[in-house]
Amino acid sequence: MSDISIKITDRSGALHEILAPTDMAMNIMEVVRSYELAEEGTIGVCGGMAMCASCQCYITSDHELPEMSPDEDLMLAEAFYVQDNSRLGCQIHITSALDGLELELAPES
Repeated sequence: MSDISIKITDRSGALHEILAPTDMAMNIMEVVRSYELAEEGTIGVCGGMAMCASCQCYITSDHELPEMSPDEDLMLAEAFYVQDNSRLGCQIHITSALDGLELELAPES
């Protein structure tokens, strides 16, 4: 399988069911940018280095995700609108295990 299905609710509340490639080493933040699901310049501001939290999202499905890195944990500790299911999209790489993932983009800080 080279593409997986992901459901993303954007910041205006619209639901998008998109296909994400598993063979391009992309992450959630890059997929959101490629589908233009957030306004230009409002997501991935740091380029995916876990240094800005602009790609924060809420995981709403029961997928088992990779463990949070110390850098991601520290960034979320300083971010706005953090919830128990918050993750940084730049730290979640697209793999076949994420097929059916559902998430919501956090409000812009």
